[in-house]
Amino acid sequence: MNRERILDAGQRLWPVRVHTLPGFPTPSRPGARPVRRAPLPLAGLAVSVALFTLLPLAYLVFRTLGVGVEDVAAMLLRGRTLRIVWNSIALALGVTLVSSLVALPLAWLTVRTDLPGRRVWTVLIAMPLAIPSYVGAFTLVGMMGPKGMFQSILAPLGVERLPSIYGFPGALWALTLFTYPYMYLSVRAGLQRMDPAIEEAARSLGYAHLEVFRKVTIPNLRPAITAGALLVILYTLSDFGAVTLLRYNTFTRAIYIQYLSSFDRSLAAVLSLVLVGITVLLLAVERRTRGHGRYYRSGTGVTRSRPLQALGPWTLPALALCGLVVFAALLMPAGVIAFWLVRGLLAGESLLSVWQATLNSLWASGLAAGLTVLLAIPVAYYSVRFPGTWSDLVSRAAYLGYGLPGIVIALSLVFFGANFLPGLYQTLAMLIFAYAVRFLPQALGSIQTSLLQFNPRLEEAARSLGMGPREAFLRITLPLMRPGLVTGAALVFLTTMKELPATLLLSPIGFHTLATQIWSATDEAFFARAAAPALILLVASASSIFLILGREATS
Repeated sequence: MNRERILDAGQRLWPVRVHTLPGFPTPSRPGARPVRRAPLPLAGLAVSVALFTLLPLAYLVFRTLGVGVEDVAAMLLRGRTLRIVWNSIALALGVTLVSSLVALPLAWLTVRTDLPGRRVWTVLIAMPLAIPSYVGAFTLVGMMGPKGMFQSILAPLGVERLPSIYGFPGALWALTLFTYPYMYLSVRAGLQRMDPAIEEAARSLGYAHLEVFRKVTIPNLRPAITAGALLVILYTLSDFGAVTLLRYNTFTRAIYIQYLSSFDRSLAAVLSLVLVGITVLLLAVERRTRGHGRYYRSGTGVTRSRPLQALGPWTLPALALCGLVVFAALLMPAGVIAFWLVRGLLAGESLLSVWQATLNSLWASGLAAGLTVLLAIPVAYYSVRFPGTWSDLVSRAAYLGYGLPGIVIALSLVFFGANFLPGLYQTLAMLIFAYAVRFLPQALGSIQTSLLQFNPRLEEAARSLGMGPREAFLRITLPLMRPGLVTGAALVFLTTMKELPATLLLSPIGFHTLATQIWSATDEAFFARAAAPALILLVASASSIFLILGREATS
């Protein structure tokens, strides 16, 4: 039994229909069956994953119970708290908007056009994921700060002072440069899965190219855009390093200071719960924006690849756009890191301690990527194939961890480990679990996008030909989910290598990673000592991006 027989069976069971365009009514299938209930093992597994991700929330509630209602209300209504809320929301929305404006054209250029060097640009544009936000912020200050390298270059020309890089502009700049790849990779996956027949049908109805892009392409990319936007906005809300170095006060910085400066962590828990509330609101908006439309083909034929669109006179502007983004997000930070590395080597800095940290980072990141994808598969399948109240709750619960600062997740696991699971306290297993809770949405969003874009009737056709649920999933569903699985695993791997607070608090004794070495050096202003692990982190992450995206860029 092979996939061609399954496609033929699907054709006999459900005749081919023309894919309807967004805005046109979708004809219903006579005798459509009601929505099936999810198998109990699948539902149980998905709910279990969601419950594990709610451990940090349980910790916050426990801590908040020790605070009186009046104290909570007084704290929430403080002018400083309201400013923190405004700062955090404004930064998250600004970064998401600018990231979208950067990522959408870059994804379209590298997937749909004959852009020269598409394979190279595909990898280079995604490589800023390898740069931690705190390293990126440091390089930005080193280049554009009051006494930075750029100021030194312009000083002979009479430029005595550059505009300040600190505050909202600097935080917006830094976080956009190092988060737009989330949107870029998600939209690329959506473009690659989209059936070209949809756009061809629109053009046959008289739509111009711009109208097709606006009325057909963008609406069909809505799951990918919303998934990428959600990752960007949640990452921005939970970032600590960049906003701290650039002196912009947000939720994460306030929570961190409260945790470190007070023995009573209840007030910090209240701030964290407010951040959870904002995350829940964002998930509700994302769900409403995505809607209940179908994004797979109505027919059962195999999706055809489409010819690349010739850029013609737009080739040079397209190359200029790609080059500008790569320079700002990759070459400039790498150049600053290389400058400090050379200074450190000339000053006699040793590189011996870096190699073990490199092996530790690769090992922990690989384990975290594998575990996170395994946990995301049942949640994604349950939420997409069996939509309903319970599956919606499970899916939203899985996203909560990404809206929390890493330090909150780490401290919650420290609490549970010390009080209930002392055997797992300060072990690699607990550290990997913290990574999985933290970055589950990255894998979940990519897998959900893949599931939304292929027709569930293929699975039903496989079942009608005698396959059991497990065999149909392994032989039909899982191969079709592969783009989402690969993208999700890549995102988790890269962000795990950069994760700092959870690594600092949960690492086994003597287990040093590249992230902890970089932070300890920059925290003490030893920038030359931080350069070597930062450069190795960049190279290791860039290599993984090349292996994952290099081959598909030419497809």
